[in-house]
Amino acid sequence: MAEREADRSVSQTVRAQLALRDLILSGGLRPGERISELQAVETTGVSRTPVRMALVRLEEEGLLEAIPSGGFMVKAFSERDILDSIELRGTLEGLAARFAAERGVSSRDLEPLKECLNEIDGLVRQDPISVEAFSSYVALNARFHALLTELSRSAPVIRQIDRASALPFASPSGFVMAQSALPEARQILLIAQDHHRIVVDAIENREGARAEAIMREHARLAARNLRLALRNRTHLNLLPALALIKSAAAD
Repeated sequence: MAEREADRSVSQTVRAQLALRDLILSGGLRPGERISELQAVETTGVSRTPVRMALVRLEEEGLLEAIPSGGFMVKAFSERDILDSIELRGTLEGLAARFAAERGVSSRDLEPLKECLNEIDGLVRQDPISVEAFSSYVALNARFHALLTELSRSAPVIRQIDRASALPFASPSGFVMAQSALPEARQILLIAQDHHRIVVDAIENREGARAEAIMREHARLAARNLRLALRNRTHLNLLPALALIKSAAAD
């Protein structure tokens, strides 16, 4: 009975965490805006204890900041914050790719990655690429990165990549939708897909250093997307969370 209650509490915490995160990243809560436990309870429909835990988790993710007088405040981020998070994720993904290459991966294990690449090929062949195709790309890109990480066969590395990807805007597809309306959009996706194919080839040929280098370079495309997205804030409807990021001039 006690175990069932504990599971239910965890489930409620996750539900509240996801709901509040979506509210922040959709622009429902603005940078500097205060959110109290009571407000979060009313917003999520979850009781106070799991809500309290959810708020703490969002503070650990970096989306919220605790206020000494009580409650939490939505954080704003500098470009440097985001760039550092992207670089951290790229470093860890590079390590995962190197482990996969050096430890060896069977053709059977690589098959899901290659199937994912073929599906992405079908999207990036479009010219221009539709917003719907970009949305599909986000899901396929997330799947590719998850499959690649699993090939490392390293639980500590997988865990740290999950943590790094949860940092604000650091996930592999963090800025893809924001770039979808830009002139450079298709070019960037083509480069990203080329990186995907090169890293799979490097892993297949057991070239650890090459696999690591390409994944670190691949993450830097997200930094390029960040700069493009911030330069074109007219497309905030595609990524309302851009409002959380201070421009370099405001740092």
